[in-house]
Amino acid sequence: MTETVRIDKWLWAGRFFKTRSLATAAVDSGKIRLNDEPVKPARHLHIGDRLHIDNSAGQWEVVILKLSEVRGSATVAQTLYAETPHSIAKHQKEAEQKKFYREPGTTLKGRPTKRDRRLLDKAHTE
Repeated sequence: MTETVRIDKWLWAGRFFKTRSLATAAVDSGKIRLNDEPVKPARHLHIGDRLHIDNSAGQWEVVILKLSEVRGSATVAQTLYAETPHSIAKHQKEAEQKKFYREPGTTLKGRPTKRDRRLLDKAHTE
């Protein structure tokens, strides 16, 4: 096991991003912060570092427990980090809100039909 690993490799191995290039792009665009500071993709992580990760699926705040440059299964990836209590509470609150409110477009599958379009237009004009 290595003592340091590049942040983009770790994000990919931890399954926060599908590809390493997506992880690199996220780091470059400022969506990843290491100990509350913006970083570059070549920055090395150490055990105990705190990462704030913002990707399309959500936001996480995690503490690094293990280092890995190799992408493994999801169960192995979950052993690489521990989510902070603040982050867990935030995810639970969001899940609670989703129970009571559904986005209007979630019931539509694909492109609306002509009939669906008329109903949508009718609902918007009322």
